[in-house]
Amino acid sequence: MTARQSILFAIPSLIWGSTWYVIKFQLGIVDPLLSVAYRFILAGIILISFCLATKRSLKFTVKEHFLALLLGLCLFGINYWFVYQAETVLTSGVVAVVFSLIIFFNIFFNALLLKGKIKIDVVIAAILGVGGTALLFKNELKSFNLNSKDSLVFLICLGGLISASLGNILSAYKQKKKIPLIQSTALGMLYGGLSMFVMVLILGKPVAFDSSLSYLSSLFYLAVFGSIIAFSTYLKLLGEIGPDRSIYIALITPAIALVISTIFEGYRWDIFALLGIVLLFSGNILALRFKSKKISA
Repeated sequence: MTARQSILFAIPSLIWGSTWYVIKFQLGIVDPLLSVAYRFILAGIILISFCLATKRSLKFTVKEHFLALLLGLCLFGINYWFVYQAETVLTSGVVAVVFSLIIFFNIFFNALLLKGKIKIDVVIAAILGVGGTALLFKNELKSFNLNSKDSLVFLICLGGLISASLGNILSAYKQKKKIPLIQSTALGMLYGGLSMFVMVLILGKPVAFDSSLSYLSSLFYLAVFGSIIAFSTYLKLLGEIGPDRSIYIALITPAIALVISTIFEGYRWDIFALLGIVLLFSGNILALRFKSKKISA
């Protein structure tokens, strides 16, 4: 990767590594689905305001609005709803390991839907990365039992990562079609958030709000940093190097999350976690040591 692309890779990696911890402050009074709605409605409004302030055109065709809606549902709606829901039952480590499998779905969907080539180095890097993630959360995986409740939540988590993967592919497609990234992402976030709010009403969930400082500050952080900044840089990178390589961010963020957990939650490292880090970064080097050709502006 170029130095610029390395920065695009580092920014969402560091931010999303911190959101595993911050999301915990969103769980409690407000239903997870409603928290997702609040997060992306706020992110969408802020990003649309930025587009208006910088005089970026928000004129789109009906088809482009429909694509933005699909992006919102896949990447900023169903995906996060399912992950938030999973974290109310499963440990964050188990969720992280399951979600790391997204790299294989990106490789598959990129080949199936975008006619991309399946690259052997990326597949090997994915295996190393998922293996490293599993070692990082070895103890949490040992406590995971496939009882009826956990199995259902496991399937929900799996559905979330499939949704996210399809959102990745859709963003790559839109960038190939020269649809403006920032503006379409802004609409996608707003559409995704509003769609999740409608789901709250349809499912009869209580419309509540938590005015505590912890909830408000975490909501602002997730909307601005975890959504606007992280997704803008990630999706830009995705358009340039492809969904199969850019998604390796999903394998790096759990490692960063553990570093944060070490500082704030007293996480203790063992030989398996250290070996997991070695595998993760070995896969990272293998997946990203190439000179990319720019796919889209």
